[in-house]
Amino acid sequence: MLSVKRRKLLDVFRAAEGGLVSGQELAGALNCSRTAVWKQIEELKKAGFEIDAKRGSGYAIRPTEDAFAEDILYFHAKTKFIGQQVAFYPDVTSTQIIAHQLVGEGAPSGTVIVADQQTAGKGRLARPWNSQKGTGIWMSTILRPEIPMQQVPQFTFIASLAIAEAIENVTGLEPQIKWPNDLYIDKRKVCGVLTEMQAEAEQVHAVIIGTGINVNQDAFPEELREKATSLAILAGHPISRGALYGEIVGQLEKYYELFLNQGFAPIKLLWEARAIPFSEKIIAKTLKGEIRGTVKGISDEGVLIVQDAVGEEHAIFSADILLG
Repeated sequence: MLSVKRRKLLDVFRAAEGGLVSGQELAGALNCSRTAVWKQIEELKKAGFEIDAKRGSGYAIRPTEDAFAEDILYFHAKTKFIGQQVAFYPDVTSTQIIAHQLVGEGAPSGTVIVADQQTAGKGRLARPWNSQKGTGIWMSTILRPEIPMQQVPQFTFIASLAIAEAIENVTGLEPQIKWPNDLYIDKRKVCGVLTEMQAEAEQVHAVIIGTGINVNQDAFPEELREKATSLAILAGHPISRGALYGEIVGQLEKYYELFLNQGFAPIKLLWEARAIPFSEKIIAKTLKGEIRGTVKGISDEGVLIVQDAVGEEHAIFSADILLG
């Protein structure tokens, strides 16, 4: 993770909002020499920042569009706590695995683990997730709410709502959410959410929200082309992963705090407004068989309610959902 000195440096530039900061001010904030400040600026350049230096006036920085590194992610996270501790890895098996380890080591609520590539990413039901290098956002967020265990599944709805709004704000695209955890645009998947927890004796120690977003892939394997797409393909141009990450942690913090202050009810209403229309006919493939019918909505606990052809309502706790 970033050093205290680097965090202070980035905090000063964030507060300046793109304006020039004098070398003297930077030296004072870091309690170091002007020469040491210059060395820090050079390190920022290597991390992916463009530097505007004016003699006698100071420095200004801005992240490049394609930069994706720890400094960049921290700079984009204009939040109170989610993303203020970020661990970035060029290559990991799974950010979820690292997140579980960090929970055991006492990582604070709001810690985010981000990878440029995953070699063993997974989705629901332990399905593999294609996590190509340099193309997507593969991240896990650690939260430590004081909630009963039965409320943990609601965090999938909090996260999918936050990510859908973030994608729309950055790209102009309008994702819809397919219960319980997938984001679709033009009937193809762009994002999946996986919520896990660490708990003991009915006490929740941490909720870990895993997120995989197809951002800048320009092609998919043949078997996925009709099922998956990327934001860049849909938008017609590359998307800044750093900017999108910053918007995601901001929206996630907003909706997490809404949940803590007002409960699940407002999350439910906002989520339903972004859901694939509840009038749709679906096929729910459960462990006990298939249920065909029309989606009526979700319960206060996030359970999917489906009405079959004879009018009977079914509560779906876990299933693969296919549009009928």
